[in-house]
Amino acid sequence: TLAGAALGGPVACVSKVELRVACKALLDRDTLNKSDPCVILMVQNQGQWTELDRTEVIKSNLHPVFAKVFTLDYYFEEVQKLRFEVYDIHGTHSIGARDDDFLGGVECTLGQIVAQKKMVKPLFLKYAKYAGKSAITVHAEEISGNNGYVELFFCAKKLDDKDLFSKSDPFLEIYRINDDGSEQLVHRTEVIKNNLNPVWEPFKVSLISLCSCDEDRKLKCLVWDSDSRGKHDFIGEFYATFREMQKIGGGSKVTWDCMNPKYKLKKKNYKNSGVVILSDLKLHRVYSFLDYIMGGCQIHFTVAIDFTASNGDPRNSCSLHYINPYQPNEYLKALIAVGEICQDYDSDKRFSALGFGARIPPNYEVSHDFAINFNPEDDECEEIQGVVEAYQNCLPKIQLYGPTNVSPIISRIAKLSAGEETIKDASRYHILLILTDGVVTDMADTREAIVRASYQPLSIIIVGVGNADFTDMQILDGDDGVLRSPKGEPVLRDIVQFVPFRDFKTASPAALAKCVLAEVPNQVVEYYSHKAICPMPPVPSCDSPTSLANTPTESLPAVGTTA
Repeated sequence: TLAGAALGGPVACVSKVELRVACKALLDRDTLNKSDPCVILMVQNQGQWTELDRTEVIKSNLHPVFAKVFTLDYYFEEVQKLRFEVYDIHGTHSIGARDDDFLGGVECTLGQIVAQKKMVKPLFLKYAKYAGKSAITVHAEEISGNNGYVELFFCAKKLDDKDLFSKSDPFLEIYRINDDGSEQLVHRTEVIKNNLNPVWEPFKVSLISLCSCDEDRKLKCLVWDSDSRGKHDFIGEFYATFREMQKIGGGSKVTWDCMNPKYKLKKKNYKNSGVVILSDLKLHRVYSFLDYIMGGCQIHFTVAIDFTASNGDPRNSCSLHYINPYQPNEYLKALIAVGEICQDYDSDKRFSALGFGARIPPNYEVSHDFAINFNPEDDECEEIQGVVEAYQNCLPKIQLYGPTNVSPIISRIAKLSAGEETIKDASRYHILLILTDGVVTDMADTREAIVRASYQPLSIIIVGVGNADFTDMQILDGDDGVLRSPKGEPVLRDIVQFVPFRDFKTASPAALAKCVLAEVPNQVVEYYSHKAICPMPPVPSCDSPTSLANTPTESLPAVGTTA
């Protein structure tokens, strides 16, 4: 499903993230009193750093905790470079370029912050010099645009009888009171005929429409006696909040007096016009990609490289595997572009690097699944740089051969991720990047392997390198319809993204990464939703979310929460 990014179209923002900052042990630049710190957040766009926002100034404090909240759009598929700079501010004037006011800075990516949820880093002065023991802490919190929905079960008892010859026909209306005081109808129940103790049908409503995700927002609730001509009689009203509704549980119900203000004024002994009861509440959380990442889900990255003879002799400058000392070949460009983003989401920064289609030492038999560091016990390399070095070291030792069989590697990674399935938590998801110069030879086996893999925590990205005709590869990317195994079994989820590298030759490596990674967040959510696996609970901090998180919840697919 090629993202709009490839076509230059806008990409829907996956989420918004709030960042809160605090510093410890700042340098004391002032002779008479302590520094007055302020943190400036810089973002990098096309290599240029610009100020996005800044915190308030906290007077005379070397361990400031800032109240300011930075809000940023978050895109998984981009490297979003940030820089936090701390200055000692004198008076109200803006920051000058005076070096003696600079208390330290640090660079990172937004991906690193959300992957750690709470990032602590030392501050550096110019020339990579430590700013004493100064450190900055950045907390990330997702602003969940779609925080799920709630199912409410209302009934009433002893409502006033408004009808002469029969009993009232009650219905209930709930209005949300907006910030400007206006009222927005949230739900109107059905009418229950001739009944002063109605039990209304349960109904579902999103938390956005019920209370704009604000638990303390007032809700105005009205009970009417229905009139077939539309002239409904008012029975009574009450005010509620979603926080009150959540007090339900352990057999206890939440009740409100249904009041008619006119009766209250006129009648001395007036108690109420009945009571409205919330007998049950079910909160259905819709989880997002960041819920899983911030819950500690690690993304393990594996790269598989095509070493078939059609790439050309690596010693020849026309070869796709030629190592040019001045610029990386297409294989390396694609590997670095995608790997740089994935590495932020894997705490050990070790990546599996595999090869296929070559004769390998010591016996020079063809292998379609070998570790390019030639260590079958441990095929992992340290960081992306380690993968690059293993690739360059392995080229002179192997003989490029064929055919182009990718199903063995897909099956092995699927098996590896299936082994972790027994853990039954959202702790590890796999991304397999396959770099190939031609159409795969084992298409039937590959289709079968992908269908099997679609049941595992795995996404597959295939980048076609060179100028071959990749038409047949498009079948693997389920965009033109559902990919099926040779026996006709459909994939459970669309997990493959195919893109020819030549479409991005003139674009930046970031554009390639953006295109191939844009769908991963949805694929992660789809997998865990299908398995009904909730995110792992983040380590609770003192500023943990409100009671929303403590209500019994049910996980549901996050439809449309990601790009």
